[in-house]
Amino acid sequence: MTDTDTFAAVTPDFVQDALAAIGLMGDGRLMPLNSYENRVYLAPLEPGTPLADTHPAVVLKFYRPRRWSTAQIEEEHAFALELAAGDVPVVAPLMIDGRTLHVHGGLRFSVSPRRGGRAPELDDDETLEWIGRFLARLHTVGARQRFAHRPAVDLASYGVAPRQWLLAHGALPLEVERAWADASQDVIDLIAGSALSEPANGTMDGQSSAIARVRLHADCHLGNILWTPTDRPGGGPHFVDLDDCRSGPAVQDLWMLLPGERAERQRALVMLLDGYEQVRPFDRRELALIEPLRTLRLIHYSAWLAQRWSDPAFPLAFPDFGSVAYWRGQIDLLRAQAEAIEEPPLVA
Repeated sequence: MTDTDTFAAVTPDFVQDALAAIGLMGDGRLMPLNSYENRVYLAPLEPGTPLADTHPAVVLKFYRPRRWSTAQIEEEHAFALELAAGDVPVVAPLMIDGRTLHVHGGLRFSVSPRRGGRAPELDDDETLEWIGRFLARLHTVGARQRFAHRPAVDLASYGVAPRQWLLAHGALPLEVERAWADASQDVIDLIAGSALSEPANGTMDGQSSAIARVRLHADCHLGNILWTPTDRPGGGPHFVDLDDCRSGPAVQDLWMLLPGERAERQRALVMLLDGYEQVRPFDRRELALIEPLRTLRLIHYSAWLAQRWSDPAFPLAFPDFGSVAYWRGQIDLLRAQAEAIEEPPLVA
């Protein structure tokens, strides 16, 4: 059975039954929320029933089968709860009957509080500085221990493995396969020997001081930060969707917030680090990893789309993916990134 077949069973009745199975009573309304990877729903609770007084509405997330193991999901939940306990503003799953991960109809799911907000204004220096402080707080908690089950952001898992999968599964049209294979191998060769290729617990080239790896959000783009009015209690940024949390260099949670042009990226980076270093030191050697990380994300993202293509949500949302034009665009991007990797890194 495919993931698509499994998700087809997630009907409104299925969602309401999943709530009832853990002792919660929905009022019958459901709103699907944007998520390609999983199936996510906002469910108002019936007034007077368990949790309804403190959480009038909750968010149910049904996890895509076979993506993460149960141990990996539980480790994500434990990290979110640890962050929340450390006053880092994240949306953590609710503990119900001593568990955060539940199973209904063969699908694993969690229940979280509803949290509103809007995208932050990243052209505002004060906002960037504030986000920098909160990322530093997240990493301070993240540095306390290691993940035992979650993977890392590194060359092997973000570059080599997805490249091999794409080529082994014939995901590219034949007329562009060789050019993409060459361009992707070229950037992987450039990144090999960087901190991203070192063993998780080792050092590079006999060095005694490797770049530290911490537990990260790891997918810290604009859509995963919600901003609430600062004139209200708890206002400011808070983080959502730790579904991709991994270990890696701290800069992984910074670079996706940088704008396109180099001068703009430089300004934004300075403000993020101004805030970050009010809370936690930042290793400037990590700035040389920004373009390698951006490059690896291109390869990883293409493989992610290809691996999900049987899910009808993906062709609808990404109609150009898989075409010759798409892959030619990726070849151009990888060649441009090869040049960017060899440029002097941003400074701050």
